[in-house]
Amino acid sequence: MKQTVTHSRRKKALYFISHIIYLIFLCSLASCTGKSGQAASDADTASLAPAPRFCADTAMAYVVTQCDFGPRVPGTPAHETCGDWIKSRFAAAGLQTGQQTGTVRGFDGQTLPCRNIMARTKPDAATRILITAHWDSRAWADNDPDAANHHTPVLAANDGASGVAVMLEIARHLVAEPPAVGIDFVCFDVEDQGHPQWAEDFDSDADETQFWCLGSRLWAEEAFNTGYKARFAINLDMVGGRGARFAIEAYSRRQAASVVDLVWSTAARLGYGNLFPTDIAGYVMDDHVPVAQLAGVPAIDIIPNVDDSRSSFGPTWHTTNDTPDAIDPAVLAAVGQTILQVIYELNL
Repeated sequence: MKQTVTHSRRKKALYFISHIIYLIFLCSLASCTGKSGQAASDADTASLAPAPRFCADTAMAYVVTQCDFGPRVPGTPAHETCGDWIKSRFAAAGLQTGQQTGTVRGFDGQTLPCRNIMARTKPDAATRILITAHWDSRAWADNDPDAANHHTPVLAANDGASGVAVMLEIARHLVAEPPAVGIDFVCFDVEDQGHPQWAEDFDSDADETQFWCLGSRLWAEEAFNTGYKARFAINLDMVGGRGARFAIEAYSRRQAASVVDLVWSTAARLGYGNLFPTDIAGYVMDDHVPVAQLAGVPAIDIIPNVDDSRSSFGPTWHTTNDTPDAIDPAVLAAVGQTILQVIYELNL
């Protein structure tokens, strides 16, 4: 998404290209093997349990591949083929996969197809952790500095692809080196199709949250009805942008303060404290909110809060500049290694 809330406010060809890219980056994995503990020069290595090494090159390749499909706007061929690819990557890593499909109603009253992509490890494990991100691209670059681009779809390298890329790279390790707990992944659809700024009836004082995070709402309602349980959830949104800083989002602190403390302290021990400052940012209506409020799973959001005149989410948010060139692999690594460390340090 995102709305900041204050409490005052191509088929075979594409597959061929994607698999070639995948084979190329496989050749680089040797440089990404090993355990964590050397992620940053100031890491507190003495306090770190063994965890797999997150490979930033692999995650970056996953970002590029998603973008090669084009903007993944719900109902488009790019959306369909990229969704198939995401699901195939989880399956190739050895995870059990599934999906939830349905329709949701957009801001203009039109229905949109919704496809939430799911994967899991250790399906019989009672103790589970939920990792989520959205995979759709916004249909309009309505925050672009050039008004001529306001009806142009966003490529969404950061605002969508980065979170999925981090999840896929984490998933790649979980079967070969199983952690103590089961891990569930959900790629939420139709997160980013909320009311565009250029719409004639746009009213900044109206309910800004109603047409955002529709895939996570759909998932959370079913999860509640089926009795889904997880110890906690971590949502990853825009986790690759250059210059990103992940201050503590306020809903996260309210919904799951102990999980915030766990994640942020782990990042600090890994040497990423500069990227995870402990100051409290504003309230952001994002996918972690339905997960917590509708599904009843304590959920936090890792999302940037930066000092930028156009958006606190960074200069590429909802613009045509949200491309792979704007992604910093080191930021992907900081987030991904932190989540891996959290997972592998958890006990039943």
